[in-house]
Amino acid sequence: MLDVKLIRDNPEFVKSKLKLRNENPDIIDKIQELDRIRLEFIRKSETLKELKNSVSDEIAVIKKSKGDASGKISEMKKVAEEIKTLDEGLRNTDSEIDILLKYIPNLPHDSVPEGKSEKDNVQILEWGEKKTVDFRISDHIELGKKLDILDFERGAKISGSGFSLYKGKGAKLERALINFMLDEQIKNGYTEVMTPVLVSRASMEAAEKVPKFEDDMYYMEKDDLFAIPTAEVPILNIHRDEILKPEDLPVKYCGFTNCFRREAGSYGKDTKGFLRVHQFNKVELINFCLPENSYTELEKMLEDALGILRKLNIYHRVIELCSADIGFAAAKCYDIEVWSYAENKWLETSSVSNCTDFQTRRAMVRYRKVLESNKTRTEFVHALNGSGLATSRLMVALLEAYQTESGNISVPEVLRSYTGFDVI
Repeated sequence: MLDVKLIRDNPEFVKSKLKLRNENPDIIDKIQELDRIRLEFIRKSETLKELKNSVSDEIAVIKKSKGDASGKISEMKKVAEEIKTLDEGLRNTDSEIDILLKYIPNLPHDSVPEGKSEKDNVQILEWGEKKTVDFRISDHIELGKKLDILDFERGAKISGSGFSLYKGKGAKLERALINFMLDEQIKNGYTEVMTPVLVSRASMEAAEKVPKFEDDMYYMEKDDLFAIPTAEVPILNIHRDEILKPEDLPVKYCGFTNCFRREAGSYGKDTKGFLRVHQFNKVELINFCLPENSYTELEKMLEDALGILRKLNIYHRVIELCSADIGFAAAKCYDIEVWSYAENKWLETSSVSNCTDFQTRRAMVRYRKVLESNKTRTEFVHALNGSGLATSRLMVALLEAYQTESGNISVPEVLRSYTGFDVI
């Protein structure tokens, strides 16, 4: 969430940044008008409260001298009603501003390339070599059926389209991937956490997932709980309403969870197999850090995610997203994509983002900054998040890249101690 003070003091700056995102900046005018009304409510209320306090002192003096204070008491009752009306108006205006702020995205960092659509994203890195084989590449659905390791038909029978069933060595390979990724990120300094996958509305709001994206979420109305779209949500909320010690920063977490997304806007997109699913597995990375270090930490997090693909020897690339394509909460974002040999295209398997203080302002995650006077004041930490990695599309790339001419799968060497077998 943006700071309303930034909008109040630098409205044209905010508008210019929103235009880079292809967002309508008119909402800033609405917030400015409401903010002016809000400040007027505050001014009038404080003036009347000062008057009420002053006259209350006069009434006390009159009563002490046995005088008649009924006129002033009657006048102050009217003032008290006016104050009540003003305070209610202030609450309503605050609520209106708050709702509008929830629909405004983070502002893109100056280093983000300008663009109008995903076509303006910039490839900044490509790693590995595209394999060439003299046999027909089978896609992950064919391989899963032939080797009896994936069953999308029965997954759909159990839950509907967009849900998968792992079997036998397929389930073991998925578990091996998750354990390998967690172990690697623990080596990189992350603390592993295992979080709930059902969270409260307050947690979703803190992570800026609702109300903006509520239609994409699985929601349990009876309990007012959401199935998480990513472990970013519960991990971010670990420190909600807390003040961290600056000497403890950065605080880095990794966690595996199931993730759930309705994908309400996916009609017409490629939905076969793992390409677009409603439930998937992911290892998430979260970093709470000092504001001045967040862009350095972003590059480190990117390398932490890429390290997984390099040890798996998966052909991949990194895309820096342009201003029109970065995520709602992100000020800067990289996408990591893996190559699908059967689909003959790149598949996104991770986004690594610096969300600055956009989420922590909503979640009230702060630290005590020491000033030159040795006094302290609380400021918001910066929060970064990244997939390290999502397994569904990674599994597509892995199965296709490691298939043999005979149709088997050669298990990547780094996973063999986890799986206990070399070939599927």
